[in-house]
Amino acid sequence: MSEQPASEARGGAVLPEPPGAPHILVIEDEPIISAMLACLLEDAGYLVTTADNGAEALTCLKTLTPALIVTDFMMPLMTGLDFAKAVRSDERLRDIPIILISGLQGSVGRQHPDLFQSVLDKPCRPEALIAEIENALASAKV
Repeated sequence: MSEQPASEARGGAVLPEPPGAPHILVIEDEPIISAMLACLLEDAGYLVTTADNGAEALTCLKTLTPALIVTDFMMPLMTGLDFAKAVRSDERLRDIPIILISGLQGSVGRQHPDLFQSVLDKPCRPEALIAEIENALASAKV
């Protein structure tokens, strides 16, 4: 698990942390994709915590209640589908929006609208991901 608050910019500069910035948990086993997602979301003003797989993310969720979760599907130890089922079975976590980003398993995710707020295919445009996050967070506040 890695947490890089928005206040810690790349290159050592310190940026002000947005007040009340939503916290997003990103679960991705590919380090380059995880880092890219974290940078994209931090640049958009979100606080980001990353986990390498679903099992690590569930451990993280014992002490963290993020506003939203972005997860990959194919990961070691636990798939994104199994992770989402575990989150939905936990009363404290069940209402957290989950966005699935998948290269090959997007169709499986789309068969489970009860688990995933939305499903994006890899590679996805950064603007599309930000738009889905904004929509999911707005819907969660209703």
